[in-house]
Amino acid sequence: MSLLIRKYKSVSGMMQEERIDDPDRIERYMRIFEKDDIKKLETGVKVFIEKDEWQLLP
Repeated sequence: MSLLIRKYKSVSGMMQEERIDDPDRIERYMRIFEKDDIKKLETGVKVFIEKDEWQLLP
């Protein structure tokens, strides 16, 4: 089961971490990435979109 980790800064300025393990939600989030970013995520590399850090763990 895969785990998608999103790290972002909240409105108050604190760093937040969201762990997404629902396969349907992971599939929806994967649609926002470009093909190159998806390839990076599939190898476990961290990807940055705007100010959010994403990482996919197998």
